[in-house]
Amino acid sequence: MSTLTKFSPVAASERRLERVPVIVVSPNSGLRHELIRRLGTTRWALSEAESGADALARLDLEGGELLLLDPALPDLEPMEFNALVADRFPQVHIVTVNSHTGQPLLGSSSPSVLALQAVEELERGGALQCLPVPIHRTRTEVDNVESGLPGMIGDSEVMQRVFAVTRLVARRNTTVVILGESGTGKDLVAQAIHLVSPRRANPFVVINCAAIPETLLEAELFGYVKGAFTGAVQSHMGRIHAAQGGTLFLDEIGEMPLSLQSKLLRFLEQGEVQRLGSNDNFRVDVRVIAATNVELRKRVEERAFREDLFYRLSVFSIQLPLLSERLSDLPPLALSFAQKFCPGVDLSEAAISILQQHTWPGNVRELRNVIERASILVGEAREIKPEHIII
Repeated sequence: MSTLTKFSPVAASERRLERVPVIVVSPNSGLRHELIRRLGTTRWALSEAESGADALARLDLEGGELLLLDPALPDLEPMEFNALVADRFPQVHIVTVNSHTGQPLLGSSSPSVLALQAVEELERGGALQCLPVPIHRTRTEVDNVESGLPGMIGDSEVMQRVFAVTRLVARRNTTVVILGESGTGKDLVAQAIHLVSPRRANPFVVINCAAIPETLLEAELFGYVKGAFTGAVQSHMGRIHAAQGGTLFLDEIGEMPLSLQSKLLRFLEQGEVQRLGSNDNFRVDVRVIAATNVELRKRVEERAFREDLFYRLSVFSIQLPLLSERLSDLPPLALSFAQKFCPGVDLSEAAISILQQHTWPGNVRELRNVIERASILVGEAREIKPEHIII
């Protein structure tokens, strides 16, 4: 840690009078208490959060300068959480710790002096000599965060284009349709649009049009009043109404029954919802994102999808590439999955070489499954090798 930035004795002495606010974020209460014990309270004003949402709420209420983050969050992916913090609290620095040992895991980006000193404190268990004035995130670091999307990885040219157009449309209320084969990450793009939009503080509601029987889908979408049909013993608010002020994600929109498409079109054009069994219309403010892995134009030609709904949904479309078209993103994707399933584990070059030789018909979802199996087979070892890769 000899690379720490020098600072003036006056600034240091003034800083000693203040305790740096630190939030320890982990669903594991034992880990939280151990990290707090190891840091002590001489230099740090410590508080706890058991989830990503809890941590964000504490930052809103109490502020903070440093987060000690257990990546095994129960509600948010680590990259998604990091992007939210960077967007809303750019002054806050994050140190990721091993979910089992509490050992700090510094990433490849240049950590702040404040973060490095916290790591020193955890590693040696001693008192810090002094604390510098926090170094705020540099413009380059902000640009790096803003060039990507929450929860998504991709430095390839094709993914950078996806990130760019997604960020542009996220600022608007425009209806978006996301196109791509199964496993390419359409749901992640939908979530990212919501998370970087002005609606991010409001609900993100998902409904899979292919997973719900036709007889129930209308009730799920639009809701119903008591007595609307046999078994409707009480009124029910539909998913559209539940997304008030936020975003409704219609996954597998190409599988929506033709009988429901006219009612969806009416909602998109008028912004009103009529529950089953009621004549009352409720105005709602909901942004709609749809996704499909089928060719909607072909469905229109087959008269299985309304042409007017097709044009209403296709105001802005985002096409996602196959994993085989962005193989340069495979190593960081694989490592990200490995860290999720087995924090602290690494991937050998030989294992990555095997992964890059596969054609990946199942795209990123298939890669995730392969790495999850490998993270089990690796056992207590700290590196995934070719013998752990089963494709």
